[in-house]
Amino acid sequence: MHDLRRQALLESKKTVSKKAQSKQSTPAGSKHASPTGSRSASRARNGNLSDDDGNFSDTTQWSINSIDELIAFDDDEDGRTQEQWVDALNQRIDLICDRKRSSAHGREETLRGFIFDATRHYAKDVLQPKADELAKYLLKSVKSGVTEREVTYALKAVALLIITVPSETVFDAVYAPIRAVVTDAQHPTAKIAGINALGIATIYGGAARDTTEEVMDLFLEIVASDGEFVGEPDNADVVAAAIEEWGFLAAQLDDLSELTETAVDTFVDQLDSNSSHVQIAAGENIALLYEKGVREADDDESGEQVPGEEGPGTVEKYTIYRQKPLLVAKIDELSRASSKRVSKKDRKALHQIFADLSVTLEKPTRGPRYSKAQDEDGNEYGSRMKIFVKGNRRMIIDEWWKLHVLNGLKRLLQGGFLVHHELNEVVYESLQVDVEEDDD
Repeated sequence: MHDLRRQALLESKKTVSKKAQSKQSTPAGSKHASPTGSRSASRARNGNLSDDDGNFSDTTQWSINSIDELIAFDDDEDGRTQEQWVDALNQRIDLICDRKRSSAHGREETLRGFIFDATRHYAKDVLQPKADELAKYLLKSVKSGVTEREVTYALKAVALLIITVPSETVFDAVYAPIRAVVTDAQHPTAKIAGINALGIATIYGGAARDTTEEVMDLFLEIVASDGEFVGEPDNADVVAAAIEEWGFLAAQLDDLSELTETAVDTFVDQLDSNSSHVQIAAGENIALLYEKGVREADDDESGEQVPGEEGPGTVEKYTIYRQKPLLVAKIDELSRASSKRVSKKDRKALHQIFADLSVTLEKPTRGPRYSKAQDEDGNEYGSRMKIFVKGNRRMIIDEWWKLHVLNGLKRLLQGGFLVHHELNEVVYESLQVDVEEDDD
């Protein structure tokens, strides 16, 4: 039976995590415990289910290893004037709100066009007068869409509407239908779109702190069960999406003291995943939690000091992970690991993220791509992750929370991120970063 199951997983391009492999001898009766049980008891398996839906793929990972340059769109880049794209967007809104005369395929194409326009352009003036009616009909497609794509595109459209026309009350209207997709949808792509939409709705839709933690608990339950909690055992893309959205929410909270221990335990477990996507996402969350969980030592405190380094050490504000030496050893191993099952590109990405995480664990105030090399004045170069933007300038991503927020926004806005960052106040306020002139 186990051999047949393993063969089926291989045939479906899914992988079994190392932890799951160690359970292959477990009696079948104990293998499928209820996903609503404790997180420590609900560890299952990780898999790798690829889904590529072109420009609007909800599984695209915009990570520290895949962001090199963001290209800003000019208003007329697609050959249309502002008047033309506004007219086109208004027509699409009218079609979305006229379901009686539309087919499933027609709704797919209309939603796809809506996503294109609302991503590439900042359309608040167009969307705000029609926001309530538009949300109503988008949620109809979320709840009763005929096809996978209709549901997936509707979820993305809801997220775009919320981030373009933010509201302090819309979360209450969208939470239940989006959560229902995450837990009950037939297609994993729709579940991933639901996870992403729920993250955006939580931040920009007016969710209270306790509700935000409830959403984070849902994501963590998905991760802890390797997807089984939402009916997707062995699906690494679902697990990775939950890890990433958990990090997106955590990055925007000030106090993670009550959430950190359980979360770190869960993410450390995922370092053994056979999916590089899951491993990278887990590593980035661990780095974020260490960054959030320390402060510089006061003069009268004996903080943790990097050998050979002057200046104040760091003090954990609360317990982050009780077995840090084991974690450091694990991260060091992963930063040098070589495996034929991982592509050269993924292996390079893994080495980069875990080398970065190793530097952060040594001193948690160090951000992504931190270089300890010194300039001619003896100062360390520091974090060297910079995003090229218009005007020969670069955005500096020197803290892990900034990377997580950037990733979350880029998953939704993709190539239109810079347009929204420049024009959309809530996007700008979410990611206020230093910008430097490029002297080259």
